[in-house]
Amino acid sequence: MAALGLLATGCGDADGGTSTAAKGTGTVTFWSFLKGSDKVAEAFNRSHPDIKVTFEAVPSGQEYYSKLTNAVKAGTVPDVAVAEYAHLPEFATQGKLEGLRGTLGPLVEKHFPASTRQLVELGGETWGVPRDAAPLMLFYRNDFFETHGIDVPTTWDQYRTMAGQVRKADPKARGGVLHTDNPGLLTALAQQAGARWFATEKDAWKVSLTDAPSRKVADYWGDLARQDLVHSLSSLDPFWTSVQQNRTVAYVCASWCAGAQRATVADQAGKWSVAPVPTWDGKPASAMYGGSSFVIPKGAGNSAAAAEFIEWITTDPEGMKAWVSSGTSSMFPADPRLVPVTKAAFPTDYFGDQDVYAVGSASYEAVRPGWTWGPVTGTTNTAIVDRLPKVAEGGTRLFDVLSGAQRATVGDMERRGMKVAP
Repeated sequence: MAALGLLATGCGDADGGTSTAAKGTGTVTFWSFLKGSDKVAEAFNRSHPDIKVTFEAVPSGQEYYSKLTNAVKAGTVPDVAVAEYAHLPEFATQGKLEGLRGTLGPLVEKHFPASTRQLVELGGETWGVPRDAAPLMLFYRNDFFETHGIDVPTTWDQYRTMAGQVRKADPKARGGVLHTDNPGLLTALAQQAGARWFATEKDAWKVSLTDAPSRKVADYWGDLARQDLVHSLSSLDPFWTSVQQNRTVAYVCASWCAGAQRATVADQAGKWSVAPVPTWDGKPASAMYGGSSFVIPKGAGNSAAAAEFIEWITTDPEGMKAWVSSGTSSMFPADPRLVPVTKAAFPTDYFGDQDVYAVGSASYEAVRPGWTWGPVTGTTNTAIVDRLPKVAEGGTRLFDVLSGAQRATVGDMERRGMKVAP
């Protein structure tokens, strides 16, 4: 079981190009909190008369992962479940998932780039099939920038200049946000800078939340927050309210923010554009801010039919059409060949007919490979979020937040009996 306690990459089945899953029949229970999951199940059922998918909506966040954990213990698991990339290693290392290398492994090898495969291939096994990617992008108010003669930044040095120009042009406005309740963006910015928070070293985990790239990111964003050049806000209502009230005129997010903003701030149609996320040296570099996969929990009763369902909803054009059938989603497929499907379904008027998917595709291609999520994501994230609100107040440095998360993560891993390299 040592391989399950570590996390390796590049472990797909190189001999195959498509799924080797057996054709299934019967009933499949499907748990998901992702928008459109009900429509996807309905569409699959219409086109696959031998399989009946029963969809059950579940809560998102830690409540969902606790529910799935309890279901594994009780032997009442669904046949298919969603697992965000950040949480998948924890379930895999604890033996809560069915290995997919011999069934869906070839599919993963064929359809997804290395930077995404590495998020679902762990310890020599394939544990999930990617659904969506979440490449970073810069969202900005083109009218505000044009009125005040502000250039769209391509480097982080230029971003600092832009943030200062925004505040000078409108003392209430800011050109960025440091989220106080969500570590995802900070993590993505660290990945973009070249950080590798988790890796394996022989038979042990290596934990490096305080490596040089992470420190550079922490010092930079901590300084922006302390100087009041970016807002420090919750990622939910306070953030979107600030956008609605013209107090946030630029921010870094992922591809999914395009649809979220269109739905939340509809009256600003035509005033927003997207651009590649700034980089440290001006060369393309990106990271993933979110994203999810589908897994078969340990103890599932109909693995064959579950694998057929997963294949359809992640790599089939008809499955992808079902995900975006509402016309409000800006979902970016993890399978690059399906980008035209989602692009065709997303209205372009909000962003002034700009091709936001072209920006997203370039960002996806620029995602830094080699990122590994750790086996105690909940502990790591909680340790970061607990102290993030104090950064803007000057009560702590952002780098100290990462140092505290490093200690909490290592401590929890050791308590669980995992070996951690010094």
